[in-house]
Amino acid sequence: MAFFDSIKLEKGMYNGGRSLTAVLEELDPSEHYKGTPLEGLDAFQRQLKRYDIRVGGAHSDSVQKFFETSNSAALFPEYVARAVRQGMENNDCLKDIIAAKTVIDGMDYRSVVSTPSDDEKALKPVAEGAALPQTNVKTSENLVKLIKRGRMLVASYEAIKYQRLDLFTVTLRQIGAHIAREQIKDAVDVLINGDGNNNSASVVALDTANTLTYADLIDLWANMSPYELNTMLAPTDMMQKLLTLTEMKDAQAGLNFQGTGRMITPMGANLLHIPSMVSGKIVGLDKNCALEMVQSGDIILDSDKLIDRQLERASISCIAGFAKIFKDAAKVLA
Repeated sequence: MAFFDSIKLEKGMYNGGRSLTAVLEELDPSEHYKGTPLEGLDAFQRQLKRYDIRVGGAHSDSVQKFFETSNSAALFPEYVARAVRQGMENNDCLKDIIAAKTVIDGMDYRSVVSTPSDDEKALKPVAEGAALPQTNVKTSENLVKLIKRGRMLVASYEAIKYQRLDLFTVTLRQIGAHIAREQIKDAVDVLINGDGNNNSASVVALDTANTLTYADLIDLWANMSPYELNTMLAPTDMMQKLLTLTEMKDAQAGLNFQGTGRMITPMGANLLHIPSMVSGKIVGLDKNCALEMVQSGDIILDSDKLIDRQLERASISCIAGFAKIFKDAAKVLA
């Protein structure tokens, strides 16, 4: 059993594609601290406590606290990664539209695809002794396109060493927020145009061009069968049209929207505002079976630069892509 105050920290712990927290948890499992004052802290947080580094709150330390020893300096890249990841999670609506997330070690990945016919979806009665109908599942023809999104963090140690970590964390979270917004843009593009395997979403035409009516939303709902319309994605212009529909203006809808920012949505679907979407379109989908997210590793950092050169220019990036699972589980109203 390794104790948190006797672990030798080094930059080599970042090799292998795993986060420092995962490496530390293997050496110093959190389950060993149940019933102790350190219960509730993960392995990385215990190392922060070991070196008395406070990263949040009114009395947070300055950046230079990480670099007081070579051991504590090895914690800095993980602090950066966790702050960026927190920014991604706080601004991430991907969890509301992806059915599965797959983390891979390499750059090549083929998803699986199943395209049952209407006859196969019906699941008709099978006579005694007769063969059961088949559902064919196969790998997709083309690889999932993985896109690297990130930012270059440019700052000298001298420029930020007296900066409080609480404020520096805000900057890092904003980098994460930018990455998350770009990833949702990639996800919506795949929902609409497909992932290169001839699976772009079918279009449900508006009754009148450039005009949205409640009847159009009903058409979208009806065309989703046998899938469930439980999520809708809309750009700013279509959100404005939705909010002005007569059916969305009843008293209860107004109170909810004015008080919480959440509107009563058509057919109870979760309505998400995606400003980066192409105007004039609404995407309806069954979030339980429409989209797979594929991510290569974790957040990628230039850990050597963050430890040895104390910032200067360090890249922060994440590699991810998206694949359609069932083609008809997403429709476009346009």
